[in-house]
Amino acid sequence: MSKFSAVNAALAELGFHGSYRPQDITFLLKACDIQPTPVAEKERLIQSGLKHYSEMISEEKPPTAEHMAHFQHALKLGAERLAAEVQQLGHSLSARFPAQPVILVSLVRAGVPLGVLLKHQLEKTQPCFHYGISIIRDRGLDLAALNAIIRQHGADNIVFVDGWTGKGAICRQLTQSLSSYPELFDDGWEIPRLVTLSDLGGYSWLSAGCEDWLIPFGILGSVISGLTSRSVLSEDISQSQMQDGCLNPDNWHNCAIYGHLKADDLSLQFILQILDLIQQKPHAAKAGWSNAMRSQQQQRSLNAVQWIAQHYGVDNINLIKPSIAEATRAVLRRVPERILIQDSAHPDVQLLLHFAQERAIPVDILGGQLGPYHAVTLIKKVEKKQ
Repeated sequence: MSKFSAVNAALAELGFHGSYRPQDITFLLKACDIQPTPVAEKERLIQSGLKHYSEMISEEKPPTAEHMAHFQHALKLGAERLAAEVQQLGHSLSARFPAQPVILVSLVRAGVPLGVLLKHQLEKTQPCFHYGISIIRDRGLDLAALNAIIRQHGADNIVFVDGWTGKGAICRQLTQSLSSYPELFDDGWEIPRLVTLSDLGGYSWLSAGCEDWLIPFGILGSVISGLTSRSVLSEDISQSQMQDGCLNPDNWHNCAIYGHLKADDLSLQFILQILDLIQQKPHAAKAGWSNAMRSQQQQRSLNAVQWIAQHYGVDNINLIKPSIAEATRAVLRRVPERILIQDSAHPDVQLLLHFAQERAIPVDILGGQLGPYHAVTLIKKVEKKQ
């Protein structure tokens, strides 16, 4: 353990660390028993407007042997890249916050594995605290959980962490939710301090790059995220609860703990494997990222999503799930209509092509029309009952 390893005792007592070690993360979520909703029924309720997607989760099954084989392939291809990019991001954060504690706030779930790795990287030089909190499109960031963190640490050194951006919906939601928190924005930036591995949508304050690649933790769910489910919010939390009751877990967004997947859990094993690579292959470079790069990438993303929407007659862009990671998760959690691939020979899209064949999902090969994306899943539009 690093000499700087840091845990806030008050928040650790209120939260939990899932299947990670206590020093890795404190989840500020309320763990609940949540009855799963079948995928097809969930899709009908979402698209009919009867329920918001955040009010339901489907059962998460153990990954199949074929799925795990593709994960191991992704790890073989991308582990060294991941180890190098974690170090680059860590060096950039250390330069921005020299000799100061850094407060990492990972967006559950996709930001969590990256946040754990960054915590270990940063603790080589300075204290670092790490939390996992919920953000939900159209509902917002869990401000009660955020206020609990600010009450303990202040806001000046808070950095949000997500695995990647697709269309940028989560960062736009983050920006909107933090409109009353100017201390979470740096001068000259319209967006809060959000760190990602791959900023495909062009919405990150700091990113290791903007390439659509097979991020290993992007193709698994709870078994690489501390056995936590996607966050759930069954009812809105009032502004007074967010502020005055921020240290009460009953006011935080909910999640399920998937104990039935304990035998399949890779969360800690994955972290240790990447940390071992970091130790073996140290990198001194910082991440090369700028506001100008972000803006250029955002335009590429917007152009591609607009073309897809027009070409396929999609009137709700929430049904477009771009990036290898988002496309894969959509196939596993939603009802897919079609998968769009830039190059069917590319090694990073083979798991998606496997799912397409297994489930008889049509695939279109579109080359450069997909812009920065190697893969996109279109969600099937559910016919409304008369």
